[in-house]
Amino acid sequence: MGVVIPLEEGKNKQASVKPLVDLTKADIERVNQLILSKAGSDVQMIPEVANHLISSGGKRLRPMLTLAAASMFGYGGDHHIKLATSVEFMHTATLLHDDVVDESDLRRGKSTARMIWGNQASVLVGDFLLGQAFKMMVEVGSLEALDVLSTAATVIAEGEVLQLSVAKNMETTEDDYLEVIRAKTAALFAAAAEVGPIIANTGKAERNALKSYGMNLGLAFQLVDDALDYGGKAADLGKNTGDDFREGKITLPVILAWRRGTAEDRAFWREAIEGGKSDDANLERAFGLITRYGGLTDTIARAQHYGMIARDALAPLPASPWKDALLEVIDFSIARVS
Repeated sequence: MGVVIPLEEGKNKQASVKPLVDLTKADIERVNQLILSKAGSDVQMIPEVANHLISSGGKRLRPMLTLAAASMFGYGGDHHIKLATSVEFMHTATLLHDDVVDESDLRRGKSTARMIWGNQASVLVGDFLLGQAFKMMVEVGSLEALDVLSTAATVIAEGEVLQLSVAKNMETTEDDYLEVIRAKTAALFAAAAEVGPIIANTGKAERNALKSYGMNLGLAFQLVDDALDYGGKAADLGKNTGDDFREGKITLPVILAWRRGTAEDRAFWREAIEGGKSDDANLERAFGLITRYGGLTDTIARAQHYGMIARDALAPLPASPWKDALLEVIDFSIARVS
């Protein structure tokens, strides 16, 4: 069973995305309408597969970042709606592809699309959503925004391949791991935040501030996700605890336990991760080793570190409800493990 790690800062326990949800409510409704429209197709399976994941309860955090980052600089047009929808489609496509690569059975508490429609359909519908995302980016007409999001798409794909190259390899370093999550997760957070000030025609400093905020928020978010796999609850995760272990994923809690363990401990990790012996008994032992060697507490400490960098990135910007809401998202992302 997992071990829940309490946070030292009590204020984080009340952190919420509600301020951001409330501020972006009207725009998110428009995004949702556009999602339903752009996910439609005469090919019946496409909207079925797409809507299975799109309507499965995700918080729309990434598109909300785009909406907030544009609105906090006074943007008054509607291009942020299409860019936010593009961001959500990129994210959804990544999830569809991830579940195939990882052979995942559960996503947000529901059977994955691949379990219902098969791997081929999941991959192809993901490709359809990426195509729709790029069509909307072109419609916006901002070459800078298109450059940022298309670059992110490339980086995400590179991250997926890099993760494959380090999978089930116990020699993976913390730097290797950070490179993977920077590409797979943080790059889209950064792009989602950066395109807001781009279409609001702000200066370079504001654009860089939101890019840094998004990148470091994404790193913190993924670090917490990886800790939750060993220290959370299935209901919170939307998947089974220990899935990363069963899939042979090398995440920071495992890396820290491996590096700090005895020769006997490292032999266990090689057998379990590289040898694929990931039964329930070995999962219990993995939980114990990660706890013994501070794998969870130190992973959360790393997340808090990147959260502080994200907070500092926004520090020079003027005070506003938008800024306050974005800052609270940092606390919420980390507090999920409490």
